[in-house]
Amino acid sequence: APRPAPPLRPTPAPHVREAGAPALSWPVSGAVLSRFGTPVPSGSVASGQRNRGIDLAAYAGLTVRAAGAGTVIFAGNEPERFGQLIVIDHGQGWATAYAYLGQVRVKEGDVVKARQAIASIGKSGEAKRPTLHFELRRDNDPRDPVVYLPVRL
Repeated sequence: APRPAPPLRPTPAPHVREAGAPALSWPVSGAVLSRFGTPVPSGSVASGQRNRGIDLAAYAGLTVRAAGAGTVIFAGNEPERFGQLIVIDHGQGWATAYAYLGQVRVKEGDVVKARQAIASIGKSGEAKRPTLHFELRRDNDPRDPVVYLPVRL
C-alpha cells in the first residue's frame, strides 16, 4: 500500500525590512562567505549554532567602514570567538557588530558617521583567513543584515 505523503512543513516568513531600521551600507566590498542562519562550522565555540550575521571575504588591511551613523559602545578584544570587535549603537534598539578585525581605529564613546573608517580587516578570533563578521541586531535580537543593506549589482 502506498505510504501517505509527509506533512507539509510551514515555510518561514520572508525576511522583511522593519520600519525604523537605520539606513545601512556595506562595511566592506567582499563576497559573502557565510549567510545569516547557516550552521556555524565545526571547530568553533559556537559549532552547531546558526550564524547570527554574515561573513565577508576581504583582503588583510582593507578598510572597514561603519555601516551607519551611531555611537561606538564597544571596541576591543572579545576573547571567546570574535577577536577584535566593534559594536555601534544606531539608536532605537539597533546595533551593528564588526568582528575578526585587525587594527581598530575607534574607541568606546566615539560618534561615527556612516561610511567612516572604523577598522581594518584582520584575522583575529576564530577567523582562519582575513574575514569580516558583520551582525545587525534590534534589542539584541539578530536580524539578517542582507535584508537591510543595498542590493549589490
